[in-house]
Parts: sequence; C-alpha cells; structure tokens
Amino acid sequence: MIAFGPIPSRRLGRSLGINNIPPKVCTYSCVYCQVGRTLKMETEPRPFYEPAKLLSQVRSKAEEAEGVGERIDYLTFVPDGEPTLDANLGQEIDGLRPMGIKIAVISNRSLVWREEVRAALMKADWVSLKVDSVVSEVWRKINRPHPSLTLETVLKGITAFAASFSGELATETMLVKGINDTERDAEQVADFLSVLNVHKAYISIPTRPPAEKSVRPPAEDAINRFYQVLSSRLKRVEYLIGYEGNAFASTGDVGQDLLSITAVHPMREEAVQKLLARARADWSAVDALVSQGQLTVTDYEGNRYFMRSLPERSRA
Repeated sequence: MIAFGPIPSRRLGRSLGINNIPPKVCTYSCVYCQVGRTLKMETEPRPFYEPAKLLSQVRSKAEEAEGVGERIDYLTFVPDGEPTLDANLGQEIDGLRPMGIKIAVISNRSLVWREEVRAALMKADWVSLKVDSVVSEVWRKINRPHPSLTLETVLKGITAFAASFSGELATETMLVKGINDTERDAEQVADFLSVLNVHKAYISIPTRPPAEKSVRPPAEDAINRFYQVLSSRLKRVEYLIGYEGNAFASTGDVGQDLLSITAVHPMREEAVQKLLARARADWSAVDALVSQGQLTVTDYEGNRYFMRSLPERSRA
C-alpha cells in the first residue's frame, strides 16, 4: 500500500502518508526503527514504483478521505525505508503539486550530500532531517549506517542543504538510553544545529516497538537536560515524546485501513478501538486479521501495539 491514512502526526497535523520505498530498503538500520531491521542496505538512489502509480494511489486515497470528511494538512513521504533512495522523488513531488496540499519529507539525512537528492528535497514545503549524533562512533552505534557512508560527508550535506532550502527545515534527535543521552551529546548536537537555519528542532524518544528489544527511552531528567541544552542555543526546540493520539481515519474498509496504517505506523490498542468505533466495526475485524497472520500484537513500555505482519519483516 503506497498511500495510507490520514493519520495524526505530532509534527504535521493530519498527514496522508506516502510509502515510496518497499520494506525495508534503507541506508541505515537504526536500533530504534519501528519498521524493524533493514533488509537491504543501499546508498544509490533508484526507481521503486512507477510515478504514475504512486500519484494515482495518493489521489485516490485523498479522495476517499475527503469523501468521509477527513482533513489532510500534508502529503508526507514517510516510507518503510529512506525516501531519498527513490530516484523519482522530485518528479513525484512535482506531480503532487496540483493537489494543492503541502508536501513533507521525513529523511534520515544520509544522502543529502548528493546534489540530486538536495534538488529533490528543495521541492518540498517541509523537510525533517535526522541528527541523532554528530560523533562518528555514536552515529554508527545508534544509526548503524551503510559502511560506505561517512559522518563528515553527511554533515556537510546537511549544511549545504540548510543554506539553500527555502521551506521549513526541521531536525529530529532520537534519544536512546545509554547511547546518546548525555549532556555532552546534547552540547555536540546543539553546536551543530546552531549554525543551521532550523525552523524547529525536535527531541524524540522511542514510543513504539523498536528494531532492537534492548532499546529504551532515557530517564526523564536526561531528556529534560538535553532539552535545556538545545533550547539555550536554538530558538525553537520541542519535545516529540508524547503519544500522537487516536485520530486515525477510516475510509470505509476498516481491515484495509488497519493493514495500510500498521505497515509503517504501529497503532496502540486504544487507537485501534477509536478507529473501529468511527468505522462502526467491532473487534472481530482485528481478531480476524490476527488469526489470519496479517496483523501481529506486541507489547512495549506498558502499551499494546498492532503491526502489520510483513513477510519481509518476519525474515529479518
């Protein structure tokens, strides 16, 4: 499913997701990734889906949402892998423009050193780049990048992009307990971000089941300390640590809605209940998907999550 949602986004309001990369092709294999471990690590952009097919599915999903009164604030490229690996990204953004909805791209920043990737991202209205660490040893531990990548090159790419981008640039730093949550880590990230034209810097923690079971959010005092350091250097710093809410949309077929959303966005149990209520469906729809092996259940930090059972994920 290429298009999914709209879903509640803690950054973008009501977001219609665009899954332009199949599971799980990425430049990183982050320890905290909600989609699971990376199956194919790549660094060379290439086509994945025909742009016409992608555009058709996005338009169709948007029409379905409009038909049931669902608002869409952003069309967001937030796939099962790194969106800038899609060689057609710029063409797809151009093709979505006539819809009159703002376009966002959430990237792990790893390929922004490539000129063609920067050119594609320049077409978006809002871009988020991941900055979990600016220290090579820590970067490799938390993001587990493709071995051909170097942090120095990646950071230079971010600086070049930030200097030219006319839209809203956001950064996101995911904090993992015992890896990048010290005051020194915060100072190093703040030093780097302070020279960029960042609209907003987000601090996030794992709130969904991660790729590695050992991953845990830092203690509250460590998160607060990180925030205080960044906010002393940057104008706009926000936590991205709360639950995004239960306002997931149904467009008629509740089973398909659940599968398309949970393929890239694990849903908490209460969110599933709210979706069923809006669709006037009962829990038997969920039980059926679980019994068929299409939906899996996992617990994390005291909450129950539902995720789509992708064959690729099972083999990871």
